[in-house]
Amino acid sequence: MTDMRPYLGIARAPFLLLPVTLVAAGAGAAAYEGRFSWLATGLALLGLLLLHAAVNALNEASDMRSGIDTMTERTPFSGGSGTLPAGLLSARTAHAFGLVCAALGGLIGLWFLPRVGWPLVPVMVLGAAAVLFYTEIFARAGVGELFAGLGLGLLPVWGTSLVQGGSPGVTSLAASWPAFFMTFNLLLLNEFPDEPADRKGGRRNLVLLFGRPAAARIYALAALLVPACLAVAVILGVLPPLALVAVLPSLLLGKPLQWALARPTEPVPIPALAANVIWNLATNALLGIALFIAART
Repeated sequence: MTDMRPYLGIARAPFLLLPVTLVAAGAGAAAYEGRFSWLATGLALLGLLLLHAAVNALNEASDMRSGIDTMTERTPFSGGSGTLPAGLLSARTAHAFGLVCAALGGLIGLWFLPRVGWPLVPVMVLGAAAVLFYTEIFARAGVGELFAGLGLGLLPVWGTSLVQGGSPGVTSLAASWPAFFMTFNLLLLNEFPDEPADRKGGRRNLVLLFGRPAAARIYALAALLVPACLAVAVILGVLPPLALVAVLPSLLLGKPLQWALARPTEPVPIPALAANVIWNLATNALLGIALFIAART
């Protein structure tokens, strides 16, 4: 039997919790708006898992070819999985694996298309672009963080709500924007440890374009916009009061914000990188749970 561990490595399996929380937030928003299907939610989750694995595998293949993968100083949260530099798979195999995952994810989108209709088309087109062109185009054009926030943030939450049937409302929109800012920041903070390798490998991200202090301030602004978006949405009645529980994980931002505002020229502490990931996952998950509970009361 083929050893699946290298494939799980290039798919970055531990990070595939993100799609679970994004689908939870989108399905919770739909349920609060009176629309929910277990089948649609399960298929949306499977599709997003495949697409996330695809972009991770394609990124690892590209970084191996460009030499970035051999120059990075890996942390538990950045620098790639190390699968390809260790010789466990070839870059060609990783690329093929990524394309297969992308194709399978795309087939799920095509299954939804006649059932949902044309509103799904822009979600599919932007999502496909974010997967297929992230590493070779967007990450080299200064918009990688933007497309990460769209492709693994706003679009999955909105898309999950959309495929439940009917039209997503303002609650779905309000649940989508925090996901955008958090995934934007998930990538941005992880780019700081990779700065030297990314520069040599031809990347053009916010750290390289604006320098560490300015990029760190962008991180801080995007981080603070998450609890702000949630609080404003509750005040406006777009989200239920129970959704304020999703603000609590923002307390984890203490370490990354302290680094961003006081010591951005120094290496990012590992606890700050960890807090950034947990904040992201916990906020989406708590928002989804809160919306499901509110939908039943």
